Amino acid sequence: MTDEFVPEGDAKDEGAEVTGSVDDAPDLGAAVAELTGDLQRVQAEYVNYKRRVDRDRDVARLRGIESVIADLLPVLDGIDGAKAHDELTGGTKLIADEFAKVTAKYGLEPYGAVGDPFDPQIHEALMHVQVPGYSVTTCAQVFQTGYLLGGRVIRPARVAVTDPTEEPAETVDDSVPDDPGSLTN
Repeated sequence: MTDEFVPEGDAKDEGAEVTGSVDDAPDLGAAVAELTGDLQRVQAEYVNYKRRVDRDRDVARLRGIESVIADLLPVLDGIDGAKAHDELTGGTKLIADEFAKVTAKYGLEPYGAVGDPFDPQIHEALMHVQVPGYSVTTCAQVFQTGYLLGGRVIRPARVAVTDPTEEPAETVDDSVPDDPGSLTN
């Protein structure tokens, strides 16, 4: 008598003899190998699915942050304008500083300063000005600060640029003349 698994409800006669031979064993090994391969494929599909869902969740989170930050850029522009005119004092200065900390926490980086080399991928040139003494195209004036979020440009810096010139920059003589009387005519 060969031992073969028969579920309890499937046995017609408990005393019935089970038929089968030892020659069926190779088929059993092939079935085990096939089922093991199927299990490994399903497990790999699940791992890939989990990675994809995690990646999509992270991308959706970043897009949400980017959307909110983009809506707050006019507020940041107002704060920058107030700072430029020294109008931030007391409580409003504290609020502006805290606002800057929170945006930095989420990865917002302002960029665009006078003297930066012009990069058309992160700067938007609004005008050209002629300023002698530059060897590369340079930001000569910043009209609106640009912002990066996680290395992506949220808003390009809007600038005036100066093209390279071969003329040296004029030097201003700030020295005091030897004869102070020569200043009066």
